[in-house]
Amino acid sequence: MTEYTPGAIVQIAYIVDDVRAAAQDFASRTGAGPFFVRRNPVTSALGPDGTAGSFDHSSAYGQWGHTQIELVEVHSAEPAAFAQTALVSNHIHHVAIMVSSFGDQQRQFADSGWPAVLTATTPNGNNFAFHDARAQLGHLVEIYEPRPTILALYRRVADAAVDWDGRDPVRDM
Repeated sequence: MTEYTPGAIVQIAYIVDDVRAAAQDFASRTGAGPFFVRRNPVTSALGPDGTAGSFDHSSAYGQWGHTQIELVEVHSAEPAAFAQTALVSNHIHHVAIMVSSFGDQQRQFADSGWPAVLTATTPNGNNFAFHDARAQLGHLVEIYEPRPTILALYRRVADAAVDWDGRDPVRDM
């Protein structure tokens, strides 16, 4: 993925109990993949009221047609408002969109009644936030800007799916 349309869904993410087993199963059922697994460190995180938060998780990223799939195994999450979103496995946790302005989109979603339940930064400086759209959509909406490292991840996952023969469906990143 080298181009994006601001606000278009680029990823669907599911909470799972075991990221490797879920990736194997998803690939065998749908033909999506291969899936790349990694532990995702978060440098800093804040909950909806500005209190300290955390999100320790492992993810498997695979391509399903034009959409990236993320399978998420949560190891720990805080604050409670965010942690409760990951209590039930095997459902859509969030859809992700890339946005032109992280701050502007956060304000727009908050003003429309979708507050951020977690705003965080990765070690390479990428900001992301989960906005609570469960009352209207049944899941969260994740936002981030199309920074080079994010685009590289999307490109790597999409490129691996081209002419993939189904072998080695779960790989370390």
